[in-house]
Amino acid sequence: MKKLVKNNVYWVGKTDWELKKFHGDEYSTHHGSSYNSYLILEEKTVLIDTVWAPFDNEFVENLEKEVDLAKIDFIVSNHGEVDHSGALNKLMEKIPNTPIYCSANAVKSLKGQYFKNWDLRILKTGDTLDIGNGKQLVFVEMRMLHWPDSMAAYLTKDNILFSNDAFGQHYASDHLFNDLVDQCTLYAEAEKYYANILTPFSAVLKKKLEEIHSMNLDIDIIAPSHGIIWRDNPLQIVDKYISWCDDYKENLITIIYDTMWNGTKTLAEKIAQGIREKDADVQIKIFNLPKSDMNDIATQIFKSKMVLLGSPTINNCALHSLAALTHYMKGLKFKNKKAAAFGCYGWSGESVRILNEMLNDAGFDVVNDGLKCLWNPDSEVLEKAFDFGKDIA
Repeated sequence: MKKLVKNNVYWVGKTDWELKKFHGDEYSTHHGSSYNSYLILEEKTVLIDTVWAPFDNEFVENLEKEVDLAKIDFIVSNHGEVDHSGALNKLMEKIPNTPIYCSANAVKSLKGQYFKNWDLRILKTGDTLDIGNGKQLVFVEMRMLHWPDSMAAYLTKDNILFSNDAFGQHYASDHLFNDLVDQCTLYAEAEKYYANILTPFSAVLKKKLEEIHSMNLDIDIIAPSHGIIWRDNPLQIVDKYISWCDDYKENLITIIYDTMWNGTKTLAEKIAQGIREKDADVQIKIFNLPKSDMNDIATQIFKSKMVLLGSPTINNCALHSLAALTHYMKGLKFKNKKAAAFGCYGWSGESVRILNEMLNDAGFDVVNDGLKCLWNPDSEVLEKAFDFGKDIA
């Protein structure tokens, strides 16, 4: 069932209430998601993006109820990733000669994934397509936001920016618009989305936002390809992106640890007490890594000015959970964040040095040699941990 976005523009996507993991198991989606496809019914009939392949039959059947598929003049594929293009195969079986407009890189993407000889037509920034009634679609390449093939489309007169993966969230709702949903959940999911998906491309995004601003587009609605549509003060999310892409940090220190027999856990809590003693205003968050969600932790790291990692030593190494986290952080390319390490050991004690090396490799500014504790922390070591926290603050 289509839902009205504005005038002759309709949402024809799929709300995925049950989705809990995305990008394989790489991204947690506690609030589900949606795959937003849009239908424009002007003199030209235009479909912007489709949905993920598991819903292709449902998508095509529902679309047929709303429009004669043969009357679709062209399809816009803003991004070739399968959560947006997955229903193309099924749809193109019905209308095989319909043109698909996309970026040059999307031609490679779509051909490489689907092995079809569709009528793929290349667009670049500034290109336009007339859709009748004095309206045009204006295109902006969005390379690396977050794939090389990404682009956005702007509908003149209606002033709608179809932004694809930019400005989206993984958030399922029976409401389309930002003014109708829980604001805390909306912004938490938008921030998590940025932190885990777009952070590596912050420098590119900063330039792209400046480029879009220079085009002097009046934007009344931002319609992303996941989650909620921004119609109430839509530029509020653009303002957030401007802030987030500029090496974002809050007055927050995040402590993340794994532990075998609770010695490293005890150090983490005592370090936090030392931080609090020295600085009454700084926010402190502590996570036992295996009991926490990796993407939620990454969101806190994104917000932090400093990160502390703790692990005991096992087999001359840190625990593997910390290795996975630092590998993940390296891919996110966090900038201008400080770090330190701590941990207990019984015999050889390499974990703190290894954590420092991994933090350095992930791009963090490691501020000291870290804190090591032989066996369980006694009163003397706990005092050292407390002082370590004060020094960190």
